Amino acid sequence: MKTEQHPNLLLLEPLRVGCTEFKNRLMFPPLTTGYEGKDGSITPRSCAFYERLAQGGTAYIVVGDVNPVPSFSPTPRLFDDAQIEPFAQLCNAVHKHGAKIAAQIFYPEYDVESLVAMASSGNMAAIRQKMHYDMEHFTDEVTPEKLQDIINKMVACALRAEKADIDAIQIHGDRLVGALCSTRMNHRTDQYGGSLENRARFARQLVQALRKAVPKLIIDYKLAIVTPQRGRGGIDLADAVQMAQWLQADGVDMLHVAQANHTGNLADTIPPMGVQPYGFFADIAAQIKSAVSIPVSTVGRIVEAAMAENMLRSGKADIVAVGRPLLCDPDWINKIAAGKSDTIRRCISCNKGCTDAIQNRAAVGCVLNAENGFEQELSIRPAEKIKTVVVLGGGAAGLEAARVAALCGHKVTLYEQSTRLGGQLLLAATPPRKHELLRAIDDLIHAALSAGAELHIGKTLTTQELLAQKPDAVLVAVGASSFVPNIQGSKGSNVYDAWEVLSDSQAVYGKVVVIGGGLVGCETAEFLALRGHSVTIVEMLDRIATGESETVMPTLLAEFEKYGVEHHVQTTVTAISEKFVSCRRADESVFDIVCDSVVMAVGARSVTFDTAPLVQAGIEVALLGDCAGKSADIANAISTAYRAANKL
Repeated sequence: MKTEQHPNLLLLEPLRVGCTEFKNRLMFPPLTTGYEGKDGSITPRSCAFYERLAQGGTAYIVVGDVNPVPSFSPTPRLFDDAQIEPFAQLCNAVHKHGAKIAAQIFYPEYDVESLVAMASSGNMAAIRQKMHYDMEHFTDEVTPEKLQDIINKMVACALRAEKADIDAIQIHGDRLVGALCSTRMNHRTDQYGGSLENRARFARQLVQALRKAVPKLIIDYKLAIVTPQRGRGGIDLADAVQMAQWLQADGVDMLHVAQANHTGNLADTIPPMGVQPYGFFADIAAQIKSAVSIPVSTVGRIVEAAMAENMLRSGKADIVAVGRPLLCDPDWINKIAAGKSDTIRRCISCNKGCTDAIQNRAAVGCVLNAENGFEQELSIRPAEKIKTVVVLGGGAAGLEAARVAALCGHKVTLYEQSTRLGGQLLLAATPPRKHELLRAIDDLIHAALSAGAELHIGKTLTTQELLAQKPDAVLVAVGASSFVPNIQGSKGSNVYDAWEVLSDSQAVYGKVVVIGGGLVGCETAEFLALRGHSVTIVEMLDRIATGESETVMPTLLAEFEKYGVEHHVQTTVTAISEKFVSCRRADESVFDIVCDSVVMAVGARSVTFDTAPLVQAGIEVALLGDCAGKSADIANAISTAYRAANKL
């Protein structure tokens, strides 16, 4: 990596933290990955993931939620000496690329050891009951003696991390540490409650103990801040400056300023598209930075290199942390240093592959990056034999296939029958808060063109025309079409298609019933409600918006309440007339909904494509994305396209 091409970029300048120098100012913040073993051990998959970040140029990588005790938490553990060696392998993998690595040590806000002991009884109902109780009361009830024991265990964890050659310890200022600091969660009346000094006591004692135990390591502190709008488990914004100054005096080398959580909604700390502004915590980081002399990092919806650079130049932070964007493209620094920041694949904050996975206790991924989480097995390599490849379809799957095939060295030509590239992403970007999906379209197009693929729009090839080109391989990504069920009256003049409505090809009027309360149906309903329509959703399942991110649901439901969108679940539409829709509930009761327009949003079907003539001609064929048997999503489109194109 050559940084001399951009000597004035602060992102590429080194940063001194304590006695250690970071080679640049890009940080990967603590993020639960789910790549660890069931016992919390660092696995080869974990090592490959973090090493890939280091290879991409990231200077400072924080391994999130390292547990100093056995627990139910699906995160790394470092409470036993036997766990040191896997951490040492991780540190070595990162260090050989010049990156520094931290272990974020945390303690849950519940009685971990009692719960683990209860697990042997198998009484899961009792465990859930105690955990639910502890989440609200452990902060108030944990004894001073137990708090000291917790500090001892966290110090022991840090000592093990030091033996593994870790560079830094980050204290998780949320969870138990933040709960004790919080005016919203701490109701104690002893030396750990009441005044700011008392609420900060545990955090400060922990810092002081760590500073004494590991004097050579960087101590980074995640300063989780409760704002008037969001969060519970952290320091109040009004007290944050004082807390930061105390932490510096106690020996902290660096502060990671971030939003506190504990509301039960990860949208607070990992906001999806359209819910929080870009860089929504940068100004708060700037307040802290102005009050201390140690480096400060900021995080939160920083999606572009220019945005990160401007935050550094404006003095809001000394180092910029990007989590989801580095899942999407781990090569930020390498591309910036090479003068190719315009080729960075930008995060769209969809939360589909990352945050949703965390909440579902699955492994983190990225819908736009098929390699994420599979770094051991997936990478683009030059093809052994150069082939002529035709890609049919210019949606997400087609564009990704064109990019990968071209990067492998093949001669690639893509054909899209419409006059716009993007496919269903164009529709998906239409509903409220979803415009950031347009970034994905731009980046997919740019990446395919940069790789050398030829893109043709407004062109449909017949089978004869396709055969005449004599391709070696054809990658079919012709997508899906909307599905209209056989309901009495479904072909009436007052019945519309959700896809056509979202694209403004069809205009509805008056009171609207949306049949289908899945993701498309709910997005269409909100889209129409914001345009002034009275909207009612009818859904057969027992809930609406299945498949939507849990971080989006609170905002969606709040918007439905604001605009009066009604929804009936476990309800079937039996007939449609010019003036109403007839419905039947699961209990067999019936009712009518008066309306002027009806919008169908009941799903999609794969577009069929006859591959037989191609196969008979000896042409290699692969079906990608939605046309490969069932309608899916962008993650499926990207993954199937990447893997098929990489196998050519």
